[in-house]
Amino acid sequence: MSRRADADERSVVLEVSNLSVSYGKVEALHGVTLRVHRGEIVTVIGPNGAGKTTLLSALIGLLPIRGEVAYLGERQRAGRSVEQLVRQGMTLVPEKRELFAEMSVADNLLLGAFDRYRAGHRDELETMDQVFDIFPRLMERREQMAGTLSGGERQMLAMGRALMAKPRLLLLDEPSLGLAPLIIREIFRTVAQLKKTGVAILLVEQNARAALQVADYAYVLETGDLSLQGPSDELSTDRRVIDSYLGLGGRR
Repeated sequence: MSRRADADERSVVLEVSNLSVSYGKVEALHGVTLRVHRGEIVTVIGPNGAGKTTLLSALIGLLPIRGEVAYLGERQRAGRSVEQLVRQGMTLVPEKRELFAEMSVADNLLLGAFDRYRAGHRDELETMDQVFDIFPRLMERREQMAGTLSGGERQMLAMGRALMAKPRLLLLDEPSLGLAPLIIREIFRTVAQLKKTGVAILLVEQNARAALQVADYAYVLETGDLSLQGPSDELSTDRRVIDSYLGLGGRR
């Protein structure tokens, strides 16, 4: 905790204070407070239904919020649109990936750069080459229809499309969902490499073991409340986390 508290305040990309989100009269998140620094991977782990996807949906502007959200040092106003946040460098890779199945890999990637293109940037081909460097398999499949890709390749494409927007903050929603163990390891190795570019990553994940291995800092979300937080290496040895999320494998 102290190592993180001493970090340069100017490096804070996302600051969330007392965030609450409701669906009608049902409150799904209760006073959540968290922080993400530049070049840092922060994970939020917890069981299914804890409110993890709700948190990301609220941050990207899909749900109304109560509380304070500061992005790049600027307090976010109520009613901010997804388009505004994407333009400012916040990008979400949704749990369901939401690709255009009947479009090629290359065209899906180009769509990720559309907002930058509309703003006058003409570097989409250069950015695509950078994405291909990160995901060489996408280069091999560039003319293939997205709907014919494997599950792991679809996840790579969803992440690559988000990177086309050159994000400052990347929100990842359950990137391991439905993938085989070998592919999960490959995806998380890529996530670890991404932070070397300086992008901040907020990773929501039910696979606690994989998330804690790759993250710098972790929060545990249970039924809408943050129950634990700390450096990932410390939480991975915390008995409460081991008993609830890691099992005997975590103990070993």
